[in-house]
Amino acid sequence: MKLKNTPTILFCFLSFLAFSQKEIDNNQMNWIKGWTNFDPNQSEYPEPEEVLPNIIDGNSYLRNDVTYLMSGNVYVINNATLTIEEGTIIRCDAKNATSLVITKGSKLIARGSKGLPIVFTSNKAQKSRKSGDWGGIIIAGSGTINSPAVSKTIEGNFLPQYSSYGGTQENELTTMMSYVRIEYAGKKINQSKELNGLSLYALGSNSIINNIMISYSADDSFECFGGSVNMSNLISYKAKDDDYDFTLGYNGELDNILAIRHPYISDISGSYAIEADGYDKKEGFIDIETLSNIHIKNAVLINLSDQSNYKHTKAAISSKNLAKLNLTDIRISGFANVVKFDKTYKSYLDLQKHFLLENSVFNVHSKSVLTQHNSAINTDQLLKYNMYTNHFKSAADLFTDPFDEKKPIFTLKDSENYTVMQ
Repeated sequence: MKLKNTPTILFCFLSFLAFSQKEIDNNQMNWIKGWTNFDPNQSEYPEPEEVLPNIIDGNSYLRNDVTYLMSGNVYVINNATLTIEEGTIIRCDAKNATSLVITKGSKLIARGSKGLPIVFTSNKAQKSRKSGDWGGIIIAGSGTINSPAVSKTIEGNFLPQYSSYGGTQENELTTMMSYVRIEYAGKKINQSKELNGLSLYALGSNSIINNIMISYSADDSFECFGGSVNMSNLISYKAKDDDYDFTLGYNGELDNILAIRHPYISDISGSYAIEADGYDKKEGFIDIETLSNIHIKNAVLINLSDQSNYKHTKAAISSKNLAKLNLTDIRISGFANVVKFDKTYKSYLDLQKHFLLENSVFNVHSKSVLTQHNSAINTDQLLKYNMYTNHFKSAADLFTDPFDEKKPIFTLKDSENYTVMQ
């Protein structure tokens, strides 16, 4: 009886999956319109008119009728709130170490709009901007981390009195960011000190982060160090290192995210669309319930590889130190593998407990799952009931117009040449 019902169940699943993928297409085409820029090196920005102070110790407001220069690290301290009006442009000095640091207890309110996004970009001229021209935006909150130390110090060479993050305020509102572009930021100082496009340290659940585009980061685009902030409508475009990185017990949900990678842009240590760490292996964690637990739905993870360069790619997802990942309605294309697990996952049961991918489509050119455990069980079963391409396809063959520099389109061209994992 069970065998007789299998075709009906499979048909219903395929119908549901096709409907869901169409829904992703419609959502994705809608939310990226109007405020994004996939070719920021061609943009002409006004010359700066006012230099931001390096210490902001009282409530401050940046207006959109002034173009600002940020030169050197700018610290918002003393529980102050920095508010940025929609349409404001902040140009960041490429000659001096430059980052915006929202210190613990202070707030950033940067609410752009679809027609008037807020832009943080390099101060270099049109066509001369490069990844790593400036540091990035660092926001330090008082939310929870799963380190034995209640509070820690943000990465980078910052003034120690302004570098603390972490605490017990799980519901803290540290920032409100919407319709913000961050261009040409990020920097790898060394293996233990990295600056990302947007570094979120222990942000509480009442913070608001949506409609953020980070382009050409020289390190990660987004990195969450603990905290529980939910985020939506995020774009990482051609980052050198990871697109989305999670560690120190981050526990939250991401909805509608896009990662666009290139096979020739990668960190020497290996770069992924998603990198998840359950805890810091140097320090350990408080208890098993505090491991990073990441829920992602409606995601497009793409490496723009083709038959000539696909061998330069690695896995789309790296899961380490018992991180938990729950992924729904995901499209993964152009990578070598779907997911790579480290040795902390000691059995197939560990993989099942910590990883779920469902209602998704993937197009990879090598083994779909990489693991270091010795089980004889076929680990591809971890991806059952998802669809995959029968043969590896380039981005141009799989999607409608992935290389359009003004408005790339990632609608699947057809759904006839897919097989379902069973």
